[in-house]
Amino acid sequence: MSGPGDGKLFIGKADVYIHVKGKSNATVTHVDIELDELNDIIKPGENTYIGSKEGGVFIGLKKEMILRAESIIKIKKGKNEY
Repeated sequence: MSGPGDGKLFIGKADVYIHVKGKSNATVTHVDIELDELNDIIKPGENTYIGSKEGGVFIGLKKEMILRAESIIKIKKGKNEY
């Protein structure tokens, strides 16, 4: 994992679980990443993709999700550019 760096905005620490099929309404075993701030970028019911990287994963964003993420950056940085 590369950690903090230029061009990265920390949004919080997530709770990550392996959610087992048949438990708590899971129809397939999957990984849950629980962080309320993610719903400001990826709205409930939307789908995207995830890929692996050394030490972790990345979440690819669709155009509307990118716009929301960039809006959050502008608000948090207080600038028009980041």
